[in-house]
Amino acid sequence: MQAESQAAREAVSVVKSIPRDGDGPVFREPWEAHAFAMAVKLHERGLFTWTEWAASLAEEIAHAQEHGDPDTGETYYLHWLATLEKLVAAKGVTSKETLHRYRDAWDHAADRTPHGKPIELRPEDFG
Repeated sequence: MQAESQAAREAVSVVKSIPRDGDGPVFREPWEAHAFAMAVKLHERGLFTWTEWAASLAEEIAHAQEHGDPDTGETYYLHWLATLEKLVAAKGVTSKETLHRYRDAWDHAADRTPHGKPIELRPEDFG
């Protein structure tokens, strides 16, 4: 991991489930690294402790497994992202409604964007 921060090292130390190799966290897709980085930044800003994060993530994973997640590791960062969304809503950073609004807009923008091109959100994506 490039320019690994103290918060990222703490995350790897406390959150034992993070996929990793000898150099640190590993990601299969760029969005996974982005989700990891968002959590690190929010931790650095004091939104949550890594212990709180680990407990919330474990709860999210257990809930997913109860509902049929095969727990093969391929969905790990989906759980990470869901935990991130729940914590920012619970902490009052944003609302679940706003998160859904942006997710829907992002999906709309992705649908109209040719493969390999950057996705750009436009006002009409929110309509």
